[in-house]
Amino acid sequence: MMSIDLMLAFTGFAFVTSITPGPNNTMLLASGVNFGFRRTLPHITGITFGCLFMVVMVGLGLGSLFTAYPLLYTVLRYVGAAYMLVLAWHIARAGPPGTGGGMRRPMRFIEAVAFQWVNPKAWVIVLGAVTTYTPRDDFFRNVVLVALAFAVVNAPSVAIWAGFGVALRRWLNRPGRIRIFNVTMALLLVLSLYPLVESSGG
Repeated sequence: MMSIDLMLAFTGFAFVTSITPGPNNTMLLASGVNFGFRRTLPHITGITFGCLFMVVMVGLGLGSLFTAYPLLYTVLRYVGAAYMLVLAWHIARAGPPGTGGGMRRPMRFIEAVAFQWVNPKAWVIVLGAVTTYTPRDDFFRNVVLVALAFAVVNAPSVAIWAGFGVALRRWLNRPGRIRIFNVTMALLLVLSLYPLVESSGG
């Protein structure tokens, strides 16, 4: 089993990686503004469950598959980048809440789960959780424990971003302001791809 010290260290890792800006939190902020907190809940829970599921799957051996076939991981990263560019385009085109535009509905639970598999930041988090914080002894039980601990920390951390969006909703409920906000969120989503481009350039 994990020691208390290791669990506390992992909790800090989970909090920092969950609360800091990234594709998930950028989209949750935009969803909170455009659709409110309740309609964003499936997106929030999808992120948390998706990361939990990834930790378990990587712990069960998916990580070794990427080691054996690095091209598979490269393809997945670029598919994720393309999908994030599409999402950024839809966010940028969104109008004030209730007027339609680029974002016609919030992300569904299953879409948020699936998105984690093409989210570069999610892969960094999951691989770090499994390789750095999961003891080798009684490995499978520890993988499950790490996955559950991450979910407990992740859910409220990412929900804060949707809450920020809701808090901004009234102030942004003007065409000019919401347009600037959505374009800014789209640009931040595109900028979150920088680590992928940087690592590809050697």
